[in-house]
Amino acid sequence: MMGKHAQNRLLAYSTPVVLIGLLVLFVIAVTLTGDKALGRMAAETLIRVVLVVGLWIFVGNSGVVSFGHAGYMAIGAYCSAWLTLKPQMKSLFLPDLPPWLAQAEWPVLPAAIVSGLLAALVALISGAAILRLSGIAASIATFAFLAIVNTVYSNWEGVTGATSSVVGLARYVDQWVALAWASVAIIAANLYANSASGLALRATREDEVAASASGINMYRHRLLSLVVSGFFTGVSGALLGHSIGVLNPDSFYLGITFISLAMLVIGGIGSLSGAVVGVLSLSLLIETLVRLEQGMTIGASEIALPSGAQEILIGVVMILVLILRPAGLLAGKELSFQFVSQRSPSKQSSTN
Repeated sequence: MMGKHAQNRLLAYSTPVVLIGLLVLFVIAVTLTGDKALGRMAAETLIRVVLVVGLWIFVGNSGVVSFGHAGYMAIGAYCSAWLTLKPQMKSLFLPDLPPWLAQAEWPVLPAAIVSGLLAALVALISGAAILRLSGIAASIATFAFLAIVNTVYSNWEGVTGATSSVVGLARYVDQWVALAWASVAIIAANLYANSASGLALRATREDEVAASASGINMYRHRLLSLVVSGFFTGVSGALLGHSIGVLNPDSFYLGITFISLAMLVIGGIGSLSGAVVGVLSLSLLIETLVRLEQGMTIGASEIALPSGAQEILIGVVMILVLILRPAGLLAGKELSFQFVSQRSPSKQSSTN
C-alpha cells in the first residue's frame, strides 16, 4: 500500500493537472461563445497567469515580496521585439540597434524563449545584489530595480523607442498560445515547489534561523528561484507584446506591478492554486465591470455603471477579500485530484 508521504507527493504533483484542466475549460467556454472580445480577454488572462505564476515561484516560496518583476517583463517584451520585428520597422523605430540585431528576424517561439533567458540572466545579476538583503529591505531594492529599468527603457530612444510606442509586432498570441505557455509555467512552478530547492526555500521562509542552523543556504535557493521566476516573467512580457502588437515602457511599470500582486494576494500567496485562481477571479471581475460600464441589456432593462466605477468596485472587493479571507481565497491550499483543497507544500513538508 502506498505510504502517506508517497500519497502526499502524488497529490502535490496532480495539482498542475487540475489547474491546467481548469484553464482548458475556461478557454473552451470562451471559444464556444464566438465573442472576439472575450477571446482577447481570455488571452490576456492567461498571459497574466504566466506572469503571476512566475511571480509566485519567487514570492510564494521565499516570502519576499517583489515589486520589480515588471522590470523582467519589460526586458522580455523588448527583447522579443528586437528579435522579431521586420528590419524595416526596426530601422524606423529603433535606429541604434547593433547591425546583427537590426537585421534579425527570428521565429516567434525561439524569440520568446530567448527573451525569457535574457530576463533570467538579468534576474541572476540583479538578484546577486538584491538578495543579500532580506525582508523589507529586499522588497524596497526590487522596487528600485523596477525604477531603474523603467528609466532606462523610457530614455534609450534609439534602442527602445523611449516613451514612443514601438508598433508592428506580430499579433500571434491568442488564447490557445497563451494557454500553452500558462500550462508550461504551472508545471515548472509545481516541479520547483516540490524540488529539494523549493522545499529548502520554504523552510527559510518559515524560520530563517532554524533553516540556517540546518545548513540551508538561503541566498543560493532564493537566487535560483528568482532566476526561474525571471524566465517566466520575461516570457509573459514577450507574450503581452505579441498579443497587443504595441510596446511602451509605461505598460511595464506600476499598474501591472500592483494588479499582479493583487491577484496573487487575493488568490492566496501560499499556494500555486491560489495564484491561478486569483488571476481568474480578478480578471473575470474586471471584464464584468468593464462591460457593465459600457452598458448591458438584461431582459427589457439596461444596466450601466457610472464611468470610473470599475476601479472603485475592484478596490472594494479587494478590501473585502483581505478582511474576510486574509490568507486569500484558497487560504494556502492546493487543488488536487480529490477535488478538495490540500494543505500547501510548506505545511505538508512540516508534517512529513
